[in-house]
Amino acid sequence: MRIGVLGTGNMADALATHWARAGHQVTVGGRDVHKAERLAMRIGGGAQPASLRAAADFGQVVLAALPFEAGVDVVRELHAPLEGKVLLDCSNPVGPGFRLLTEGGPSAAQQLAAAAPGAQVVKAFNLCHEDVWRMRPPVFDGRPLAVPICGDDETALARVHELVQDVGCEPVAGGGLARAGLLEATAALFIGLWVGEGADAQAIAPPLAYAAGPSHPHTPSPAPGG
Repeated sequence: MRIGVLGTGNMADALATHWARAGHQVTVGGRDVHKAERLAMRIGGGAQPASLRAAADFGQVVLAALPFEAGVDVVRELHAPLEGKVLLDCSNPVGPGFRLLTEGGPSAAQQLAAAAPGAQVVKAFNLCHEDVWRMRPPVFDGRPLAVPICGDDETALARVHELVQDVGCEPVAGGGLARAGLLEATAALFIGLWVGEGADAQAIAPPLAYAAGPSHPHTPSPAPGG
């Protein structure tokens, strides 16, 4: 698969390194060509440096590894080369006080979709610190990390499922792109618990078998009116 990467930061490094090792062709795009060159060299596996536009042109899947505040402007500039591409959004619109910056409005992923209406936007990889994604693989107590994925196009979702598996994780269907805001809100909650409270976010939910309570140790059904 050809993967274009928009950005030269930690998420670009962590994810693209897995994908290059899995045999995908990776082109790293940045406004600063020297940063793109350094990152491509660090990723290895034949990764190539380029401009943002060239990376968008190259990729069948284009990872938007961009800060929330920059994402819409960059994607709007690149809407033409993103036409027909899978645009993978891993951003977190979380501000001071662990506040969700999109509260009351469209999610970050929906904003990217509006900026590049010809692209198929998929939300994934936003719930963990970049150093978790650097793990080879992210497995805890023998269980691979699960990665929720939100998107509307089946072909785009299939491509992202493959990329999640290439990181060593288990893809989980998270629903359509309209649900991407729930992933972003979950990240805000988890970051607040982990960083603000020093709490174990995993401890706030029971195992799946007990999600409906100990008297119903089966996969739960939605509650009436829920």
